[in-house]
Amino acid sequence: MTKNIMIVGVGGQGSLLASKLLGHLLLTEGYDVKVSEVHGMSQRGGSVVTYVRFGEKVYSPIIDKGEADFIVSFEKLEAARYVEYLKPDGRIVTNTQEVDPMPVITGAMEYPEDLVGKMEELGIAVDAMDCLSLANEAGSAKAVNIVLMGRLSKYFDIPVEKWEQAIADCVPEKFRELNLKAFALGRK
Repeated sequence: MTKNIMIVGVGGQGSLLASKLLGHLLLTEGYDVKVSEVHGMSQRGGSVVTYVRFGEKVYSPIIDKGEADFIVSFEKLEAARYVEYLKPDGRIVTNTQEVDPMPVITGAMEYPEDLVGKMEELGIAVDAMDCLSLANEAGSAKAVNIVLMGRLSKYFDIPVEKWEQAIADCVPEKFRELNLKAFALGRK
């Protein structure tokens, strides 16, 4: 049975490290893993989507609409943008931070109100938390990605030590302590 995780965010938020970490962890757990990155205008703060698929044998790296078990989102609007990719019994794990897209910045549109509430009204399981505050508490706003991985880890039967080992394997030593703290805060 193949499991599908979409990581969605805005360029520069660390979604590539999150997908690398997840891929590494799942490989060490003995799964066949395919990771593929779909870049929008990532350097310009545009949408970035990463697919992580794992199972006994995975043939394609792409996740189609209605197939995602999890959508991990760095920003609420990105979660809402990709909601049609979620399985009926899937779950969204999202940061409550709001990053204004270009139409909002230019004044052409307003940021939508109560996105989490609207998704929940549609019957979607949403686990939303202020990952930016937790990342800052860990020592860096850039650790939002690892806070999200900590939150996601609660939904997997993989021991916390294995997640911590994957962080140790994927993060440069000088940032390891900070990232382990961010992971622990996201998991609580």
